[in-house]
Amino acid sequence: MSQDQSHHNVPADSPDLGIHDPLVDSFAPTFEGRLLFWIAFVFSTFQISTAAHLIDFPSQVTRAIHVGFLILLIFPLIAIGRKASLPVKTLAWIVALSGVAVAGYQWIEYNDLILRAGDPLTIDIVFGIIALIGVFAGAYVLMGPALPIIAACFLAYCLLGQYLPSPLNHRGYAFTQVIDHMTYGTEGIYGIPVYVSSTYIFLFILFGAFLEKAGMIQLFTDVSMGLVGHARGGPAKVSVISSGLMGTISGSGVANVVTTGQFTIPLMKRFGYRPAFAGGVEATSSMGGQLMPPVMGAVAFIMAETLGVEYYEVVQAALIPAILYFASVFWMVHLEAGKYGLSGIAKSELPSPRAAIRKGWYLLFPLAVLVYLLFTGYTPLFAGTVGLSLTVLLILGSSIILGLPNSTIRMIFWIGLGLVAAAFLEFGIYVIIIAIAALMAWCALSKGGRKTLLICRDSLAEGAKTALPVGVACAIVGIIIGTMTLTGVANTFGAFIVHVGSQSLFLSLVLTMITCIVLGMGIPTIPNYIITSSIAGPALLQLGVPLIVSHMFVFYFGILADLTPPVALACFAAAPIARASGLKISFEAIKVAAAGFLIPFMSVYTPALMLQDGGPMAEEIGYWPAVAYIFIKTAIAIGLWGMAVIGAFNIRLTIPERLIAVVAAFTLIAAYPITDILGFALFALFAAMHWLRLRKTGDAAGAQ
Repeated sequence: MSQDQSHHNVPADSPDLGIHDPLVDSFAPTFEGRLLFWIAFVFSTFQISTAAHLIDFPSQVTRAIHVGFLILLIFPLIAIGRKASLPVKTLAWIVALSGVAVAGYQWIEYNDLILRAGDPLTIDIVFGIIALIGVFAGAYVLMGPALPIIAACFLAYCLLGQYLPSPLNHRGYAFTQVIDHMTYGTEGIYGIPVYVSSTYIFLFILFGAFLEKAGMIQLFTDVSMGLVGHARGGPAKVSVISSGLMGTISGSGVANVVTTGQFTIPLMKRFGYRPAFAGGVEATSSMGGQLMPPVMGAVAFIMAETLGVEYYEVVQAALIPAILYFASVFWMVHLEAGKYGLSGIAKSELPSPRAAIRKGWYLLFPLAVLVYLLFTGYTPLFAGTVGLSLTVLLILGSSIILGLPNSTIRMIFWIGLGLVAAAFLEFGIYVIIIAIAALMAWCALSKGGRKTLLICRDSLAEGAKTALPVGVACAIVGIIIGTMTLTGVANTFGAFIVHVGSQSLFLSLVLTMITCIVLGMGIPTIPNYIITSSIAGPALLQLGVPLIVSHMFVFYFGILADLTPPVALACFAAAPIARASGLKISFEAIKVAAAGFLIPFMSVYTPALMLQDGGPMAEEIGYWPAVAYIFIKTAIAIGLWGMAVIGAFNIRLTIPERLIAVVAAFTLIAAYPITDILGFALFALFAAMHWLRLRKTGDAAGAQ
């Protein structure tokens, strides 16, 4: 991709999408655009260098430089993207350079700032205010007013909360104390979210960007087409599988929509799916990518850091719910296809999945190594560094072998490269650096190799641009966390949830769900998760819900919030591709994702669904039988709910059948013997009624 191409291959003539992605087309072919391109390149290089410990700054300095780069890039890029006037561009550069000044101040004054912590100088406060202005303004121009308004309310609470009535009030804090708390140390904008953004998240965004450039999207699409393209409603099933596979390398739902959606949405429309339904399927599948192990969305890394657990424990908890989520979406498109008689694609027109894997098998190698490292106790930072390094080696090596004379030499080359990669574990990162430098020099001497180097360069710049919304969201949400740590306001709302939960756990879960969805209408998944988990996580823990389950609960509904109207970011991203209203797509997405709303509730009532402590049932029948039981029960509930929403199975359902299916699904959510018995009885009744009606319909058709 050249410098002036748009982000994620989004068509330049998609104005609706530009509303939600103001960075589209912002690396303009001008001096200013090229300057920003190289700043983005340097940003990525800096992040890789710190991840690989080639540069070792104190964590606080690394976080400050990370935020400084964010502010430096956001404002000029937005100004170019919106074709702003010269005065506005000048103002954008002033704000951008002020962000650099703040980062430089934190770096230069690092030791002195530690010594005078809690007793800031006037100049410290001035730089702190500049930092807050930059972060608020960056979030506003990039993501709209919702998140800055929420953060501003929390900041105002710090300054004015002592004037509120009890129990909402606090003891009061001086202006200088609030600014010091929010802009220095690790409790405010440089807290855990920015730490995760500046390490794990950025690295995995680059990992995904390089794999995309290497052809991973094409591999996933070809495999998906070959596996299910011929089945009933095949094009929609291709969308579900390819988006789920994309989730293994990309944690961004919207990015998934505008990459895989470019292919799958038109394909679904061509085979008879309604435009809004096609957009809804893609949006629902793409958002689910954040739930799909092994490389989940950015929230998974923040969750692991917040809970103080290994990343693989989060993946373990997400595994079965993710499978059920995609199974539910798959089931919904299957039912929709049956309802409208939509067929698949002729097998002769489909690619061979075996041939696709044989051609692009090497792309799976970095992913396999990444999964192995994540599940054998290595940190995500180490695993991501290794995965990214291997991807770069493969991209450069793939270009070089095209110029080698025969297959024997090519085989020797790959074996040698494999040995170099394996030597990394024994001799450290410098082996990989030397190997990459040698391959780059080799590529520079050949025409095809130079083109590959340009692709790698562009991947670094595009990866940095992709990371901007995530980074600035992590920075501004630090203000909300800082308010909670300074004032303890989370305890007030948490106490309310506990009070409601003491009367009914279900009501407290519904209250938490509504909070997630309402917040998610205006803010991305990351700040939504951080806010709601900070408030609801401890409260649900007091009600007996395991901590990781409560965090996964709010994570789930934070993702589903991106499908709910009126904002529905993922749906509006699909709108210009589907050529349908974003609002219509949103309603279809809710219908497709309807079964997914059951999974978090069932996980709370039976934590074995997330491979947590099985509770009384596990003690009675054994742990794995308990896991199997809850899995089957959830699958039945999802199946019933899907049939009730779509209104068809083999034939269209009657109103009584749909009502029985809904009631049966709801009773199976709870984990009480009586509700299970009732749920299974209603399921049997539904199956018997439908079978008898199906038989009558068949007999009537035969008599004719």
